[in-house]
Amino acid sequence: MKNQSFSYTPGTHKGQKVIFIQFEKDYKLVEIVKKITGSIWSQQKKTWYVADTDENRLFFNLPKNHVQHPSEEGYLHLQKFKNYLLSKRYSENTIRTYIDALRSFLAFHNQIPIIALTNDDVIRYNTDYVLKNNLSSSYQNQIVNAIKLYFKTVREISLDLDKIHRPKREKTLPNVLSKEEVKAILNAHSNLKHKAMLSLIYSCGLRRSELLDLKLSNIDSKRNIVFIKQSKGKKDRITPLSPKILELLREYYKIYKPKNYLFEGQEAGSIYSEQSLQNVLKQALVKVNIKKPVTLHWLRHSYATHLLESGTDLRYIQELLGHNSSKTTEIYTHVSTKKLTANKKSF
Repeated sequence: MKNQSFSYTPGTHKGQKVIFIQFEKDYKLVEIVKKITGSIWSQQKKTWYVADTDENRLFFNLPKNHVQHPSEEGYLHLQKFKNYLLSKRYSENTIRTYIDALRSFLAFHNQIPIIALTNDDVIRYNTDYVLKNNLSSSYQNQIVNAIKLYFKTVREISLDLDKIHRPKREKTLPNVLSKEEVKAILNAHSNLKHKAMLSLIYSCGLRRSELLDLKLSNIDSKRNIVFIKQSKGKKDRITPLSPKILELLREYYKIYKPKNYLFEGQEAGSIYSEQSLQNVLKQALVKVNIKKPVTLHWLRHSYATHLLESGTDLRYIQELLGHNSSKTTEIYTHVSTKKLTANKKSF
C-alpha cells in the first residue's frame, strides 16, 4: 500500500511479530487503517498494527522477513528461563512477554556463546535492535526487565543497569468517553450477547481478558457482585453488579445457555476470542458513527472517570479496578471534568 501519510515498522507485540502502522492523527486516515484486514489498535503502544506475514509485507511494500533464531544452546537457556518463570507462577502474559524478549536477544547474538554474553552485549542489542526498530518505550522496559531477570536467575550474573538506556516513562492521559457516547455504544447492538459483553465491561470496569475469563460461577446474583479471579498481578477482587446489568445477563443466559464461560465462542464451552470481542466494539462504533479510535480499554477508563465525577472515593475506585498503587488510579483526576469545573469556579 503506497501512501506517503503512513509509515510501517516491523516489531513485536504480545509475543507476536507484527507490523506497526504509524501516521499523524487524522480521522480519515483512521478509517483507512480500519479497513485493512486484521488491523488492531494497541492501547499499550498507542498505534495500529497487523500480523507480520509475507502477505502483509507485500501489501505494505516491505521486504520479506528474514527471521533470526537463537542457537541450539540459546533454546536450552530459553527453556531454563521458562521453567524458572513457571515455578515462580508468573502470569501467562508475563511469561510470554519475557520469553519473547529473551528469544529476540539470544537470536540477535546467536553467533556468541551464551557464557560469553555480557552487559555490553545487552547495550548493543538495546541500541542496534530495540532503538533501531523504533520499538515502544514500554516494550523496551519489558525487554530490559526480562534480560535482567534471566541474567540474575539462569546466568547468575548481575547487570549494570545504569549503563543500559531505559526510556523515560511516557506520561499519557487515559482516553475517556462521555456518558452519552458510552450509552450510544452500549445500545448500538440489537444482538443480546454483544450488548451484554460491552455493558459488563463498562459497568464493572473490566479488562478485556477479565471479561473473557469470566465463568458462570463468577456471577453471584444473590449478592449482586462479579468475582474476578487471578487477574493482573494474580489478584482476586469483586466488583458490584447493577440490577439492570444482572437482568440483561439473565435474558442473555435464557437465549444462549453458556456451559462454562459466561461468554463462549462458536463451540460450546470454548472461550470467546479477543479479536471477535474487538470486532463487536468496532461494529458498535460504526453503527453510532463514532470516529474516535476507541478500544475496549476506553470503556474501563470511562467507568473509572465517571465514578470519580459522581463523587466516588478514589481509594474505592482503586479497589474496584484492582490497581496495586493509588498513583495508578490518581491519573483519572487529570481527565475528570469535576476538576475542570472546580477550576472554573475559582476564577
